[in-house]
Amino acid sequence: MAKQPEEFNDALIEFIRRQHVYFVATAPNAASGHVNCSPKGLDSLEVLGPTTLVYRDFVGSGAETIAHLRENARIVVMFCAFEGPPKIVRVHGRGTVVEPGDPGFAELLQRFGAKPGTRAFIRVDAERIAISCGYGVPLMTYQGDRTQLTAWAERKGNDALVAYQRENNLTSIDGLPALRMP
Repeated sequence: MAKQPEEFNDALIEFIRRQHVYFVATAPNAASGHVNCSPKGLDSLEVLGPTTLVYRDFVGSGAETIAHLRENARIVVMFCAFEGPPKIVRVHGRGTVVEPGDPGFAELLQRFGAKPGTRAFIRVDAERIAISCGYGVPLMTYQGDRTQLTAWAERKGNDALVAYQRENNLTSIDGLPALRMP
């Protein structure tokens, strides 16, 4: 039986900070739409309050999470212990996309620091936090972060990144609106 704390306590926040990878899942309203699950890393997530976390969303080949959040705001973030004692934490909640120019974006960018390829921030207000055993999760050793995404974004430069996003991130694979670029 999963434990369900009402908020992030110090031990839970420390567990979340130690995870090098986490997974984000969303789905559109339509039954025919594609469910999306994305791995995230690069030290991109912070717990901001007792029931709120935020992660940096980098430019990518698609924008499914953003499109799904715009449609219905449903999101789950999952953390798995691949090292140390087994544990899985799932944070079910409502997600909000914070793009450049939106209220709060500048403050989040200052808090997280500038990093090439930052496309948005995703704020998650937890409605349910569940902790389970994780006995079926394999033990794996962390070797380091990959550097390709940041290097790619630096090589492209801002104008080319904007063009890339206009070409690849305005709609989801199901045709839902995603980024709101000027």
